[in-house]
Amino acid sequence: MPRPIWNGSLSFGLLNIPMSLMPAERNVDLHFRMLDGRNNAPIRYERVNTETGEEVPWKDIVRAFEYKKGSYVVLEPEDVQAARSESKEMVEIEAFVEADAVGPEYVEKPYVLVPAKKAEKGYVLLREILARTGRVGIARVVIRSREYLCEVVPRDKALYLMLLRYPQEIVDASEYSIPDQAPSHYRISAREMDMAEQLIEAMSTKWKADDYKDEYRDRLKKTIEKRMKSKGVVTPVEREEEPAEETATNVVDFMSLLQKSLSDNKRTPAAKKAPAKKAAARSKQKAPAKKAAKRAGHRRR
Repeated sequence: MPRPIWNGSLSFGLLNIPMSLMPAERNVDLHFRMLDGRNNAPIRYERVNTETGEEVPWKDIVRAFEYKKGSYVVLEPEDVQAARSESKEMVEIEAFVEADAVGPEYVEKPYVLVPAKKAEKGYVLLREILARTGRVGIARVVIRSREYLCEVVPRDKALYLMLLRYPQEIVDASEYSIPDQAPSHYRISAREMDMAEQLIEAMSTKWKADDYKDEYRDRLKKTIEKRMKSKGVVTPVEREEEPAEETATNVVDFMSLLQKSLSDNKRTPAAKKAPAKKAAARSKQKAPAKKAAKRAGHRRR
């Protein structure tokens, strides 16, 4: 079983649902290594200084941005850290939109959202209401220190998290030479349109993903297996240990949270709360210790 990308929560309004983010794609590409043809030894890639030709150890490598050809600005670790989002373990839904509003050009990569133990109620509630309303949740998520735009989509019994591209990452089709005139401008007759439509109807069927296979990969794999048998170089594959499942013990009153979210009309108030320690510290400056503790406790509730 694959390992979770991260364990965290999905939130909308005041509801927080503990979840794991799991891969939704399987890499089946056949990967090749480059060898030295003289003795079949693997070729190693080294980090080499282009001026001295010497290998550079990891401790001496820094990040830099090339703002023009040959000119760089070096970033310190704290510079990169400061730009990172604080919501490392939260999928914060900011809005809900019609399911067909997000074009296919925005979708980059799929993940499966898996509820933690005892978080099934919130998971099913969100899944069913998205399916009933025909909407998807637009959110942000931090994966390996980078913040992504994403959408939460119901599909059968699961919730999928689809990473989205930002608008600046997409090339507008208008930048290319696209035929944008009426069919008659290209001398397409009504008869040709009718025949093309009939052909499409004749070829139409129900989508069955299992009917389609990567035939190139299958042929290449057979060639590799034949070569391995002839050379006698079969190597056993090591199996990874399955990770232990994590548990969640929170019991949530969904009705009261939904009512409060509607009355407050706030999408993600959890992100705006001050940390408990800071809240308590401010209270201590304004009142005696006992009153400060009560105020801090009131804020946490």
